[in-house]
Amino acid sequence: MLMLMLALILGLTPWAQAQQSPQGPSPQAAAQEPVQQVSEQPHRVVHRREVHHRIVHRRAVHRRIVHRREIHRRIVHRREIHRRIVHRPVASRPRPVVRRAVPRHAVWKPREARRAVTRTADLVWRPDPVSLASGSALVIDARTRQVLLSKDAGDVRPIASLTKLMTAAVVLDAHLPMQQRIAITRDDIDTLKWSSSRLRPGMVFTRRELLKLALMSSENRAAHALARSYPGGVAACVRAMNRKAAALGMIHTRYVEPTGLSPQNESTAQDLAKLAIAAYSYPLIREFSTHPKSTVVAGREQLLYRNTDHLIFHRGWDILLQKTGFINEAGHCLVLNTVVQGRNVIVVLLDAWGRYAHFVDAERIRDWMLTSGRTLLTRVDPIPAGDAAPRAVDE
Repeated sequence: MLMLMLALILGLTPWAQAQQSPQGPSPQAAAQEPVQQVSEQPHRVVHRREVHHRIVHRRAVHRRIVHRREIHRRIVHRREIHRRIVHRPVASRPRPVVRRAVPRHAVWKPREARRAVTRTADLVWRPDPVSLASGSALVIDARTRQVLLSKDAGDVRPIASLTKLMTAAVVLDAHLPMQQRIAITRDDIDTLKWSSSRLRPGMVFTRRELLKLALMSSENRAAHALARSYPGGVAACVRAMNRKAAALGMIHTRYVEPTGLSPQNESTAQDLAKLAIAAYSYPLIREFSTHPKSTVVAGREQLLYRNTDHLIFHRGWDILLQKTGFINEAGHCLVLNTVVQGRNVIVVLLDAWGRYAHFVDAERIRDWMLTSGRTLLTRVDPIPAGDAAPRAVDE
């Protein structure tokens, strides 16, 4: 009995001491703890690198998605252009022509030609000698109004920056001081197409400089500043443009603003040929529209502008007046008053799809006139009443 009690007392003493003593790490565990902390740091570095790799991978995936979307957008755009080209009348579609040979220097007689075309027994099918990419085209003799080429010349289409020819004409008709200084304001910023411009609000130019920039490089803010400084403002300028169009017999032409950014500015190739002949009587329009390049000073800055018509820089062209234009709704447009084989001709091209399609069409027309020596193309539209009579050009 005594031995049993002694054993119980000796066994409970270490347990009581263990319960009373504070719990803490053993010396061996304390010695291993720094090693564990050090060993955790590489794991954190590896984790951070893994997160970084995931971020880089996500960015790469995002770039691929953006790239694929851009490729898809371009494909859709090309299909849309192809659809428009397919649904457009083919320029090389066979047309009826007289079987009998026509003398090389024969004079064009509209009534006799139309009478000959009505005799179907004497007709054969032959493609046009010039295949044009433009939706509408017109080539006439500037002196006699003889039609050399006409392709859908009566179709009403948006005319883009060809509008600036009429803007310049009414500004010059107002006889405003050309050295008057005009400041570019926020009102001149394009809010329709948000087109870019190096003319910032606060820059000051003379009216002569603005007219040169509008005609030579098709500067939209310059054209709007000219209309804004017109007596009565932009609205009065647009009314004057429509009045002048009516006076010139441009019955299918309408202007709603002075720059050409609105697709509601519409006309036909026939009307624009009349405008080109009328604009030729303004010396400043002839000079500024054919100027290759020019530098204007705006404060401490010098801005270099080039002509938007690439034909100005090509050898072999004798261009007396020109104007280009482009918006999505109108395609690429071009008006030329040029000399080919000593003959003063007016060339109007509208709705050409392709960055250089209108220039290529002009080259084709010029090359054909140089190589063939003929005065007429095989495809001509009927001449509207009142346009057959010869009319001289003021020089």
